[in-house]
Amino acid sequence: MRSYDFVTLDVFTATRFGGNQLAVFTDARGLSDDEMQSLAAEFNLSETTFVLPPADSANTARMRIFNRRNEMPFAGHPSLGTGHVLAQQRRDDNGVVRLEVPAGVVEVKIERDASGGIQGGTVQAPQPLSLGQEIPVTEVAACANLMPSDVVVTAHSPIVGSAGNPYVFAEVTDAALTRAAPDLGSFQQAAAARASFNGRFSLFLYVRNGTQVRARMFAPLAGTWEDPATGSANAPLAGLLLSLSDDESATFDVTQGVEMGRPSKLSASARRTPDGIRVAVGGDCVPMFEGVARL
Repeated sequence: MRSYDFVTLDVFTATRFGGNQLAVFTDARGLSDDEMQSLAAEFNLSETTFVLPPADSANTARMRIFNRRNEMPFAGHPSLGTGHVLAQQRRDDNGVVRLEVPAGVVEVKIERDASGGIQGGTVQAPQPLSLGQEIPVTEVAACANLMPSDVVVTAHSPIVGSAGNPYVFAEVTDAALTRAAPDLGSFQQAAAARASFNGRFSLFLYVRNGTQVRARMFAPLAGTWEDPATGSANAPLAGLLLSLSDDESATFDVTQGVEMGRPSKLSASARRTPDGIRVAVGGDCVPMFEGVARL
Protein backbone atom coordinates (compact mmCIF):
# COMPACT_ATOMS: atom_id res chain seq x y z
CA MET A 1 0.00 0.00 0.00
CA ARG A 2 1.29 3.45 -0.97
CA SER A 3 0.90 6.53 1.24
CA TYR A 4 0.59 10.14 0.10
CA ASP A 5 0.56 13.14 2.45
CA PHE A 6 -1.90 15.95 1.86
CA VAL A 7 -2.91 19.21 3.48
CA THR A 8 -6.02 21.34 3.05
CA LEU A 9 -6.44 25.09 3.14
CA ASP A 10 -9.15 27.72 2.89
CA VAL A 11 -7.99 30.12 0.18
CA PHE A 12 -8.90 33.78 -0.42
CA THR A 13 -9.96 34.22 3.19
CA ALA A 14 -8.40 35.10 6.52
CA THR A 15 -11.08 33.18 8.40
CA ARG A 16 -11.44 29.42 8.79
CA PHE A 17 -14.43 27.90 7.02
CA GLY A 18 -14.54 30.73 4.49
CA GLY A 19 -13.01 31.10 1.05
CA ASN A 20 -12.37 28.25 -1.37
CA GLN A 21 -11.26 24.87 -0.06
CA LEU A 22 -8.17 23.22 -1.52
CA ALA A 23 -6.39 19.91 -1.02
CA VAL A 24 -2.67 19.76 -1.85
CA PHE A 25 -0.74 16.50 -2.27
CA THR A 26 2.75 17.66 -1.41
CA ASP A 27 4.62 14.82 -3.18
CA ALA A 28 2.60 13.16 -5.92
CA ARG A 29 5.39 11.09 -7.43
CA GLY A 30 4.07 7.62 -8.27
CA LEU A 31 0.45 8.65 -8.74
CA SER A 32 -1.07 7.94 -12.15
CA ASP A 33 -3.32 10.38 -14.00
CA ASP A 34 -6.35 8.24 -13.17
CA GLU A 35 -5.42 8.14 -9.49
CA MET A 36 -5.06 11.92 -9.36
CA GLN A 37 -8.45 12.35 -10.97
CA SER A 38 -10.01 9.81 -8.61
CA LEU A 39 -8.53 11.54 -5.57
CA ALA A 40 -9.85 14.90 -6.76
CA ALA A 41 -13.30 13.39 -7.22
CA GLU A 42 -13.10 11.79 -3.78
CA PHE A 43 -12.22 15.09 -2.09
CA ASN A 44 -15.12 16.67 -4.00
CA LEU A 45 -13.61 20.18 -3.86
CA SER A 46 -13.47 22.73 -6.66
CA GLU A 47 -9.84 21.67 -7.23
CA THR A 48 -7.13 19.43 -5.81
CA THR A 49 -3.43 19.88 -6.66
CA PHE A 50 -0.55 17.44 -6.98
CA VAL A 51 3.04 18.61 -6.57
CA LEU A 52 5.78 17.04 -8.69
CA PRO A 53 9.43 17.86 -9.42
CA PRO A 54 9.83 20.69 -11.97
CA ALA A 55 10.93 20.07 -15.54
CA ASP A 56 13.11 23.19 -15.26
CA SER A 57 15.26 23.50 -12.14
CA ALA A 58 14.72 27.28 -12.24
CA ASN A 59 11.16 26.60 -11.07
CA THR A 60 9.95 25.39 -7.70
CA ALA A 61 7.68 22.55 -8.76
CA ARG A 62 5.36 21.19 -11.41
CA MET A 63 1.73 21.39 -10.33
CA ARG A 64 -1.17 19.43 -11.72
CA ILE A 65 -4.67 20.71 -10.99
CA PHE A 66 -7.78 18.54 -11.14
CA ASN A 67 -11.38 19.51 -10.59
CA ARG A 68 -13.98 16.85 -9.94
CA ARG A 69 -13.96 15.71 -13.58
CA ASN A 70 -10.96 17.05 -15.51
CA GLU A 71 -7.41 18.36 -15.34
CA MET A 72 -7.14 22.15 -15.62
CA PRO A 73 -4.48 24.20 -17.43
CA PHE A 74 -4.42 26.89 -14.73
CA ALA A 75 -6.44 27.94 -11.71
CA GLY A 76 -6.03 30.75 -9.21
CA HIS A 77 -6.86 29.45 -5.76
CA PRO A 78 -4.93 26.18 -6.33
CA SER A 79 -1.87 28.22 -7.34
CA LEU A 80 -2.11 30.49 -4.30
CA GLY A 81 -2.78 27.64 -1.88
CA THR A 82 -0.04 25.41 -3.29
CA GLY A 83 2.40 28.32 -3.20
CA HIS A 84 1.48 28.88 0.44
CA VAL A 85 2.15 25.22 1.29
CA LEU A 86 5.51 25.14 -0.52
CA ALA A 87 6.58 28.36 1.19
CA GLN A 88 5.71 26.78 4.54
CA GLN A 89 8.07 23.97 3.55
CA ARG A 90 10.73 26.66 2.86
CA ARG A 91 10.76 25.85 -0.82
CA ASP A 92 10.24 29.46 -1.93
CA ASP A 93 13.06 31.53 -3.42
CA ASN A 94 13.19 34.85 -1.54
CA GLY A 95 9.42 34.85 -1.20
CA VAL A 96 8.66 33.61 -4.72
CA VAL A 97 7.25 30.22 -5.76
CA ARG A 98 7.28 29.32 -9.46
CA LEU A 99 4.85 26.61 -10.54
CA GLU A 100 4.84 24.83 -13.90
CA VAL A 101 1.30 24.24 -15.18
CA PRO A 102 0.01 23.32 -18.66
CA ALA A 103 -0.77 26.99 -19.38
CA GLY A 104 2.79 28.11 -18.59
CA VAL A 105 4.65 29.16 -15.45
CA VAL A 106 2.72 30.71 -12.56
CA GLU A 107 4.62 32.99 -10.19
CA VAL A 108 3.31 33.25 -6.64
CA LYS A 109 4.67 36.11 -4.55
CA ILE A 110 4.38 35.15 -0.89
CA GLU A 111 3.14 37.73 1.61
CA ARG A 112 3.96 37.57 5.33
CA ASP A 113 2.36 39.18 8.38
CA ALA A 114 4.10 41.44 10.88
CA SER A 115 5.50 38.44 12.79
CA GLY A 116 6.92 36.85 9.64
CA GLY A 117 4.24 34.19 9.28
CA ILE A 118 2.98 33.31 5.83
CA GLN A 119 -0.32 35.11 5.30
CA GLY A 120 -1.11 34.75 1.62
CA GLY A 121 0.24 35.91 -1.69
CA THR A 122 -0.33 37.15 -5.21
CA VAL A 123 -0.63 34.92 -8.27
CA GLN A 124 0.64 36.21 -11.61
CA ALA A 125 -1.42 34.59 -14.37
CA PRO A 126 0.69 32.62 -16.87
CA GLN A 127 -0.70 34.30 -20.00
CA PRO A 128 -1.70 37.83 -20.98
CA LEU A 129 -5.37 38.63 -21.27
CA SER A 130 -7.09 37.27 -24.35
CA LEU A 131 -10.66 38.10 -25.33
CA GLY A 132 -12.68 35.81 -27.57
CA GLN A 133 -16.16 35.57 -28.96
CA GLU A 134 -19.19 37.34 -27.60
CA ILE A 135 -21.99 35.16 -26.23
CA PRO A 136 -25.66 36.09 -26.82
CA VAL A 137 -27.36 37.68 -23.85
CA THR A 138 -30.22 35.21 -24.16
CA GLU A 139 -27.88 32.24 -23.64
CA VAL A 140 -26.18 33.80 -20.63
CA ALA A 141 -29.52 34.66 -19.07
CA ALA A 142 -30.84 31.11 -19.63
CA CYS A 143 -27.73 29.57 -18.05
CA ALA A 144 -28.20 31.67 -14.91
CA ASN A 145 -32.00 31.46 -14.71
CA LEU A 146 -32.25 35.20 -15.38
CA MET A 147 -34.11 37.45 -17.78
CA PRO A 148 -32.18 38.99 -20.70
CA SER A 149 -32.91 42.41 -19.21
CA ASP A 150 -30.91 41.38 -16.12
CA VAL A 151 -27.70 41.32 -18.18
CA VAL A 152 -25.98 44.70 -18.38
CA VAL A 153 -24.36 45.47 -21.75
CA THR A 154 -23.48 49.15 -21.24
CA ALA A 155 -19.73 48.45 -20.88
CA HIS A 156 -19.48 45.18 -22.81
CA SER A 157 -21.52 42.28 -24.11
CA PRO A 158 -21.02 38.85 -22.52
CA ILE A 159 -17.61 37.73 -23.74
CA VAL A 160 -15.08 34.93 -23.37
CA GLY A 161 -11.90 35.99 -21.60
CA SER A 162 -8.85 34.14 -20.37
CA ALA A 163 -5.41 34.48 -18.82
CA GLY A 164 -4.82 30.72 -18.97
CA ASN A 165 -8.31 29.38 -18.27
CA PRO A 166 -11.39 30.63 -20.23
CA TYR A 167 -14.63 31.99 -18.75
CA VAL A 168 -17.69 33.76 -20.06
CA PHE A 169 -17.89 37.19 -18.39
CA ALA A 170 -21.20 38.99 -18.00
CA GLU A 171 -22.14 42.04 -15.99
CA VAL A 172 -25.58 41.82 -14.37
CA THR A 173 -27.76 43.92 -12.11
CA ASP A 174 -27.28 43.75 -8.37
CA ALA A 175 -30.62 42.01 -7.79
CA ALA A 176 -29.96 39.53 -10.58
CA LEU A 177 -26.60 38.51 -9.12
CA THR A 178 -28.29 37.61 -5.84
CA ARG A 179 -31.00 35.43 -7.40
CA ALA A 180 -28.90 33.80 -10.16
CA ALA A 181 -28.82 30.00 -10.19
CA PRO A 182 -27.36 27.66 -12.82
CA ASP A 183 -29.59 25.83 -15.26
CA LEU A 184 -27.76 22.64 -16.22
CA GLY A 185 -29.61 22.06 -19.47
CA SER A 186 -28.79 25.55 -20.73
CA PHE A 187 -25.12 25.08 -19.87
CA GLN A 188 -25.08 21.80 -21.79
CA GLN A 189 -26.71 23.40 -24.82
CA ALA A 190 -24.31 26.36 -24.77
CA ALA A 191 -21.26 24.09 -24.62
CA ALA A 192 -22.57 21.68 -27.26
CA ALA A 193 -23.10 24.56 -29.69
CA ARG A 194 -19.39 25.44 -29.60
CA ALA A 195 -16.99 22.63 -30.48
CA SER A 196 -13.98 24.79 -29.60
CA PHE A 197 -15.15 24.92 -25.97
CA ASN A 198 -14.45 21.17 -25.60
CA GLY A 199 -17.52 20.65 -23.43
CA ARG A 200 -16.57 23.49 -21.08
CA PHE A 201 -18.77 26.51 -20.33
CA SER A 202 -18.03 28.41 -17.13
CA LEU A 203 -20.01 31.55 -16.40
CA PHE A 204 -18.69 34.45 -14.31
CA LEU A 205 -21.27 37.05 -13.31
CA TYR A 206 -20.36 40.31 -11.63
CA VAL A 207 -21.60 43.67 -10.38
CA ARG A 208 -19.20 46.61 -10.35
CA ASN A 209 -19.29 49.75 -8.23
CA GLY A 210 -16.10 51.64 -8.99
CA THR A 211 -13.23 49.47 -7.77
CA GLN A 212 -15.57 47.25 -5.74
CA VAL A 213 -16.84 44.07 -7.38
CA ARG A 214 -19.32 41.40 -6.30
CA ALA A 215 -19.12 38.14 -8.22
CA ARG A 216 -20.40 34.60 -8.62
CA MET A 217 -19.09 31.78 -10.83
CA PHE A 218 -21.00 28.74 -12.07
CA ALA A 219 -19.32 25.73 -13.73
CA PRO A 220 -21.77 22.81 -13.40
CA LEU A 221 -20.28 21.00 -16.40
CA ALA A 222 -17.03 20.69 -14.42
CA GLY A 223 -18.88 19.48 -11.33
CA THR A 224 -18.73 22.88 -9.62
CA TRP A 225 -22.29 24.10 -9.21
CA GLU A 226 -20.93 27.33 -7.77
CA ASP A 227 -17.38 28.36 -6.84
CA PRO A 228 -16.70 30.40 -3.69
CA ALA A 229 -13.57 32.11 -5.07
CA THR A 230 -12.25 31.95 -8.64
CA GLY A 231 -8.80 33.46 -9.02
CA SER A 232 -8.38 32.46 -12.67
CA ALA A 233 -11.59 34.37 -13.49
CA ASN A 234 -11.15 37.43 -11.29
CA ALA A 235 -7.68 38.12 -12.71
CA PRO A 236 -8.85 38.36 -16.35
CA LEU A 237 -11.91 40.28 -15.18
CA ALA A 238 -9.50 42.98 -14.00
CA GLY A 239 -7.87 42.83 -17.42
CA LEU A 240 -11.20 43.09 -19.22
CA LEU A 241 -12.22 46.13 -17.17
CA LEU A 242 -8.82 47.76 -17.76
CA SER A 243 -9.17 47.15 -21.51
CA LEU A 244 -12.36 49.22 -21.48
CA SER A 245 -10.47 52.27 -20.17
CA ASP A 246 -7.41 54.33 -21.07
CA ASP A 247 -5.71 53.61 -17.74
CA GLU A 248 -2.30 51.96 -17.50
CA SER A 249 -3.27 49.80 -14.54
CA ALA A 250 -6.22 48.97 -12.30
CA THR A 251 -6.95 47.11 -9.06
CA PHE A 252 -10.29 45.80 -7.86
CA ASP A 253 -11.48 44.42 -4.52
CA VAL A 254 -13.72 41.42 -5.15
CA THR A 255 -16.20 39.69 -2.88
CA GLN A 256 -17.36 36.21 -3.93
CA GLY A 257 -18.95 33.18 -2.25
CA VAL A 258 -21.31 35.15 -0.02
CA GLU A 259 -24.43 33.41 -1.32
CA MET A 260 -22.78 30.04 -0.60
CA GLY A 261 -21.95 30.89 3.00
CA ARG A 262 -18.21 30.90 2.19
CA PRO A 263 -17.36 34.59 1.80
CA SER A 264 -14.11 35.26 -0.05
CA LYS A 265 -11.97 38.35 -0.53
CA LEU A 266 -9.76 38.74 -3.59
CA SER A 267 -7.62 41.55 -4.95
CA ALA A 268 -7.53 41.47 -8.77
CA SER A 269 -5.15 43.69 -10.71
CA ALA A 270 -4.15 44.38 -14.31
CA ARG A 271 -1.46 46.39 -16.05
CA ARG A 272 -0.57 47.21 -19.63
CA THR A 273 2.73 45.70 -20.82
CA PRO A 274 4.51 45.37 -24.18
CA ASP A 275 3.05 41.86 -24.65
CA GLY A 276 -0.50 42.80 -23.67
CA ILE A 277 -2.48 43.19 -20.47
CA ARG A 278 -0.99 41.15 -17.65
CA VAL A 279 -3.18 40.21 -14.70
CA ALA A 280 -2.81 38.95 -11.15
CA VAL A 281 -4.96 37.98 -8.19
CA GLY A 282 -4.12 37.85 -4.49
CA GLY A 283 -5.48 37.07 -1.07
CA ASP A 284 -4.96 35.25 2.20
CA CYS A 285 -4.86 31.54 3.06
CA VAL A 286 -5.73 29.62 6.22
CA PRO A 287 -4.21 26.13 6.72
CA MET A 288 -6.82 23.62 7.87
CA PHE A 289 -6.13 19.87 7.94
CA GLU A 290 -3.32 17.38 7.35
CA GLY A 291 -3.70 13.74 6.44
CA VAL A 292 -2.51 10.69 4.56
CA ALA A 293 -4.17 8.96 1.60
CA ARG A 294 -3.41 5.24 1.23
CA LEU A 295 -3.83 3.58 -2.14
